Amino acid sequence: MTMSPIDPGLIERHNADRRKHLDADYASLGERLSRRGVDIDAIARKVSAFTVAVPSWGVGTGGTRFARFPGPGEPRGIFEKLDDCAVIQALGRATPAVSLHIPWDKADPAELKGRADALGLRFDAMNSNTFQDHPSDPNQPLSYKFGSLSHADRAVREQAVAHNVETIRIGTAIGSKAITVWIGDGTNFAGQADLGRSFDRYLESMRAIVAALPSDWRVFTEHKMYEPAFYSTVVSDWGTNLMIAQELGEKAFCLVDLGHHAPNTNIEQIVSRLIRAKKLGGFHFNDSRYGDDDLDAGSIDPFRLFLVFNELVGAGEALDRLHPTHMIDQSHNVTDPIESLIRSANEIRRAYAQALLVDRAALTGYQDANDAMMGSETLKNAFRTDVEPILAKARVDAGGAIDPIAAYRGSGYRAKVAAERPASVGGGGGIV
Repeated sequence: MTMSPIDPGLIERHNADRRKHLDADYASLGERLSRRGVDIDAIARKVSAFTVAVPSWGVGTGGTRFARFPGPGEPRGIFEKLDDCAVIQALGRATPAVSLHIPWDKADPAELKGRADALGLRFDAMNSNTFQDHPSDPNQPLSYKFGSLSHADRAVREQAVAHNVETIRIGTAIGSKAITVWIGDGTNFAGQADLGRSFDRYLESMRAIVAALPSDWRVFTEHKMYEPAFYSTVVSDWGTNLMIAQELGEKAFCLVDLGHHAPNTNIEQIVSRLIRAKKLGGFHFNDSRYGDDDLDAGSIDPFRLFLVFNELVGAGEALDRLHPTHMIDQSHNVTDPIESLIRSANEIRRAYAQALLVDRAALTGYQDANDAMMGSETLKNAFRTDVEPILAKARVDAGGAIDPIAAYRGSGYRAKVAAERPASVGGGGGIV
């Protein structure tokens, strides 16, 4: 039996007060969609089947380079993080998997799996960490200040490889099937390192990691234009990332973080190219205005998120064969992280539902006829559709809440854990 931190009776009472209005809204939207030849129930089933993983670190308060302002009831370790993740899943029913970060979440694998099973959760891709030093880890005594997998010192590179292999071993024990490798390696000054030799050393290290993968595992490499390095970054863009995946072979794929590009980059076109190359591995969803802001998905530019899903849905079987993974990666600085993750998962599903409403045959016809206006309008018609009744119906049918943030606030969960968990102390720069 699943152990839920949220009383199912609370969800039932919450829904009882709102079910009549939801049914009316769903019926009204269904009638309007039927005029377009769209079966609302078919859309709802697809939305229900679409899930996104939450990051374990996302349930804590994030920060900036300047300060971190902790919130009440922050989780003290991975098991309390899993409790918070279970709240998100219980109310939103879109996030049954959690992505762990090692060594932050290092614990006995049997205990991790037992706790997740009890909460009705599973584990998504693992994440290694060689962008920080770990002085308390006897297996990582060497510093990553000047790089990790691309470091000039072979001993540091071997330490970083060993850490990734350990992360794979932990992931295997808890049922994960992939590892995401993001490194902060790069330089702040021209001449600090040889750009070509750094990349060659990185590839050599990654080959060792790929060699350690179980037969049914994949590795996702993640690019980022800048930060923490500001002159050059070893894995800086999607072209470099694609080159890496192609060189590493059939188990290697590219992961796209929506905030890891230059401002105004056409991310949906990158997605299209990676699908064509058969190397799209998945996503870290978030939103941004200036850089790697890690804001809530869909909170700044929901149309861009929709356009990404338009490419995913439009790819059809070409995408299905890739089995991409989907995860949220955000920093919650001024909101309750549970609320932000509930909303973000819903916004991601919203973009998917809207993309499912695009009239593909009409769109292709307008594109082939060079009708720019009607091609644009076809996308806009889908984007302008209020699909909230579909999202709410998917939640309710799976046992979730019609208004999950309202239900969460009504549950008193944050006040409860704030009373149980010691207050976290603020400090300097947080995780960004």
